[in-house]
Amino acid sequence: MEVRLPARAPFSLSAVVRSHGWIRLAPFAEDEGSGGLTYVGQLDSGRVAAVHIGESAEGVRVEVDGGLSEAEGAQVARQVTWMLGLDQDFSSFYALARQEPKLAHVEERARGRILRSATLFEDTVKTILTTNTSWAGTIRMVRALVSQFGPPLPADPSRHAFPSPEQLAASDAETLRSVAGLGYRAPYVLELARSVAAGALDLEGFKATDTPTPELRQELLAIKGVGEYAAANLLMLLGRYDFVPVDSWALKMVSHEWYSGEAVGRAEVESAFEGWGEWKGLAYWFWAWSYSA
Repeated sequence: MEVRLPARAPFSLSAVVRSHGWIRLAPFAEDEGSGGLTYVGQLDSGRVAAVHIGESAEGVRVEVDGGLSEAEGAQVARQVTWMLGLDQDFSSFYALARQEPKLAHVEERARGRILRSATLFEDTVKTILTTNTSWAGTIRMVRALVSQFGPPLPADPSRHAFPSPEQLAASDAETLRSVAGLGYRAPYVLELARSVAAGALDLEGFKATDTPTPELRQELLAIKGVGEYAAANLLMLLGRYDFVPVDSWALKMVSHEWYSGEAVGRAEVESAFEGWGEWKGLAYWFWAWSYSA
């Protein structure tokens, strides 16, 4: 099956793929030759499929091995549109960015979109697994979680989809610690999975909610394991850029950009981008830093 999906211009698939480290987390895989990607996902029908995404003149070309039902095809189209932000409009951000030399590159390179997983549940788990660890640790934990708990791809059983809330909810904290190496994050991931599986938490509903960003942030902060950095990161993935995801890297960059390498805190990072209003998180994300970490 092949389908072509339009993207709001300007668009660059490689810019989305390289927008952050998500492409290195299972079940994503980058196609370095074409600049595209592959994602293994489990559809509502229960089918596990590998979705191959490449750039086309109008947007992207999506291929799935084997035939899909009409409902499955529609779900794949919705998921790819969400994952790549094909319908996102950055014209207001670009208008501001043209006035800032440090962001003059974003429109020309079609930057702005940030790669997202098919579900906010997957993105939330992955975000929790970025906290208080190295990036190598995050990659390892996500890989273990997917390979041990995710359903296999029939055509290639070495690859798996990200486990559903129900699949993780059937486990226990000790298993998540020992098998997936999640450490102290295990009970957080388990409680999240059980809340979503039971219908007590509608994460997917956050994608289309008109709840004001500050209130949505409080709802995210109410999830155990989600602190200020994780909430800001998830808001970014939801297309809400009102907050900067402040971590050790942000502190280092801002320190060297404006404070001659002196130690700074959250307040200094937030102050540096305060003038960008609803776009402050995106301005931070794509800033052309003077310091090379």
